[in-house]
Amino acid sequence: MKHFIVELVYRAPIEKVNEIVGAHREFLQKGYDEGIFLASGPQVPKIGGVIIARSESMEKLALYLQNDPYQLNNIAHYQYIEFNPVKSQSFISDWIEGK
Repeated sequence: MKHFIVELVYRAPIEKVNEIVGAHREFLQKGYDEGIFLASGPQVPKIGGVIIARSESMEKLALYLQNDPYQLNNIAHYQYIEFNPVKSQSFISDWIEGK
């Protein structure tokens, strides 16, 4: 498994973001249920968001996130950063190892 930080940068006014945030979070929950996402949330200040994710490849993760309502409605631009988690808290070791 490869690991990623996904930065979302809003392209739309915050009012439009707020209209779709519920559908976006429902979509993210599916990724949590499938073990793809570890954590997510808005940036401070609220100019975008961050997702910590894992996937077989950046391409597969990008393909999965194409169905995010934020992407479907051109609300946010997604930037992918792959990283190698060589140190972590012990309680997330199973997730990092792909279990």
